[in-house]
Amino acid sequence: MYERLSTRRAATLCAVSGAAVIAFSSTWVKLSAASASTAAIFRCAYAVPVLLVLALHEDRRYGTRAWRDRRAALGGGALMGIDLVLWDHSITDVGVGLATVLANIQVVLVPLAAWLVLSERPARRLLLAMPATLGGVLMISGVLERGAYGSDPGAGAAYGVGAGVAYAGALLLLRRGGVDLRRPAGPLLDLTVSAGVAASVIGLIWGDARFVPSWPGAGWLLVLALGSQVIGWLLITISLPRLPAAMTSLLLMIQPVGSMILGVVIFAQRPSALQLLGVAVVLAAVVIASRGGINERDPERVLEAVV
Repeated sequence: MYERLSTRRAATLCAVSGAAVIAFSSTWVKLSAASASTAAIFRCAYAVPVLLVLALHEDRRYGTRAWRDRRAALGGGALMGIDLVLWDHSITDVGVGLATVLANIQVVLVPLAAWLVLSERPARRLLLAMPATLGGVLMISGVLERGAYGSDPGAGAAYGVGAGVAYAGALLLLRRGGVDLRRPAGPLLDLTVSAGVAASVIGLIWGDARFVPSWPGAGWLLVLALGSQVIGWLLITISLPRLPAAMTSLLLMIQPVGSMILGVVIFAQRPSALQLLGVAVVLAAVVIASRGGINERDPERVLEAVV
């Protein structure tokens, strides 16, 4: 079914296309006017029926998946649920573009995970990227100036960094759950179901979960689910096991760049000069980390140590 995507060129095109689609995610969340947990819950709920049909087709064709692979995807989904809720809060506090940039510090965190779990010293480029990333986050947070963009840029930065930590773990576990290249929908279904459950629990604890859809917000959440969670993430799930982790992380940087542009064009969001400088610093650090982080096999070794 996906044999034609076995070449690196095709996998790269999938990653680029998926990142371009999910670049609209923060815009759709903002347009829905839903609370953070509600947006995360319905993003997953509306996507499940479509992914279930695709996953059942894969099971009929290739048989059931191993529990170890499913366990990895389910664990990734729990982290994805945390990521989505924190990221949605960050969108409210600091805007669609800045929130998405902050969440993508995952590129620096993946090699750091290899260092902590496997005691493997990261490349020099990564060590240089870490303080630069932290400096960029401080600039975006607004703590270094008055009049920074966002209703609460400090809280938005904190939520964004937390989302980035969860996002890093979710990507690693989804990569492990998708080792069978013939069947990307199954792992994505497990991840989405688990993320929806996690978002529901967090929403109940946080007190902002709404389980009854209301229009027109529900329409935007349906677009978010079908566009980002199904099409966008299906393309990314296809590409993850076929490309080196560093390359995939670099290609996914299309998402925050696109979100920044959409935030300016659609919502007339105007980050301050220092915040824009922080964006440039974070993006530059991410590019450096992607080119000098862990090698292609390390993500699997990290997962073997923690799964």
